[in-house]
Order: sequence, then structure tokens, then C-alpha cells
Amino acid sequence: MSEQKHPITTLSSQIDWQSPYYHIRRDDIRLPDGSEGVYHVLEKSPSVFIVPVTADKEIVLIRNYRYTLQQWVWEVPAGGIKVGQSPEIAAHEELREEVGGITDNLHFLIKASTMNGIGNNYAYFFVALDVTLHEPKHEPAEIMSRHTMPLDDVMRLIYKGEMNDVSSMTALFLAHEFLAKF
Repeated sequence: MSEQKHPITTLSSQIDWQSPYYHIRRDDIRLPDGSEGVYHVLEKSPSVFIVPVTADKEIVLIRNYRYTLQQWVWEVPAGGIKVGQSPEIAAHEELREEVGGITDNLHFLIKASTMNGIGNNYAYFFVALDVTLHEPKHEPAEIMSRHTMPLDDVMRLIYKGEMNDVSSMTALFLAHEFLAKF
């Protein structure tokens, strides 16, 4: 089967719903067989996920209350990239806000789609080395605490099913590979 560059044609597009954080776009489309249909796309700005590592080789995680899940979850620092902001600047900003972390040693790992079946969000994954910890600057809706632990303990959280945020797990798996080279 040969791949067409854009096998689905957009006939029209409109925003059906929006919030300050994302919106839902409705596209009227034409499929390769000529039939027409509707596709809804969740549009969300790109995001960053950062694995902070202290000079003592401890990983810095957050224990975050997620209202959407009605539970506490283990995560790495993360957040959205503002319009006009580079992923690197956003990573430094989220690191400072969520865990009070500062570093001059930030490494880009990969850029990946996080919701390719329903949305257009891309995430930029980083590892931050030699992070020094200061007082975090949480937003009012961020109910979280900072925790440091060895990488092996963090990986046990994943393998025991105690961490369920797939983007944080992806960041940690990538960082594990990256850190193995040092």
C-alpha cells in the first residue's frame, strides 16, 4: 500500500468549544473513498516533561492531586509551552514552579505525540542534571508535594503500578536510558 501525503481532505473547520487550556475543533472531512464525515480534534498547545536529577543522583518527583482522576498521582514536573516560548525555556520555568529546581544542565531527549488518536498535542521530554532545589512556586490549582528518591526506587514505582501517568513514565524510561550512559 502506498502512502498518500494527506489522504483525508478537510472541507471545513470550526471551534466547537474552548477553554484557556485547550479547545475542540470540528472538521468536516472527505475520506479516501470519497465519503464524507466529521472528525473532532482536541487542540492543545505543546507541553514539556522534565526528569530532574540532583547532584546526589536523586530523581525529583511530585505527588500531585489530579481532580480529573480524583486521586493522588506520581509525576515528573510538566506543563504547557506558552505561545512564543521555546521548549527549553518552558522546561526551566516548570522545573522552578513545580519543584523549585534550577539547573544549567538541561538535555533534550525527544519530541513525541501524546494523543495522536484524538488530539494534536506534542510533548518535549527533557532530563535536567545537577538540579538544585529551592522553594516551589505552585499555582493555586496545583496541589502537590516534592519527593526525591533514587532512580531504582522510581522505576519500582512504575513496575509496581504505583505510577500511572504515561507521559511521566515515558520521561523516566527515556531518562533511565540517558543516565545509563554516565
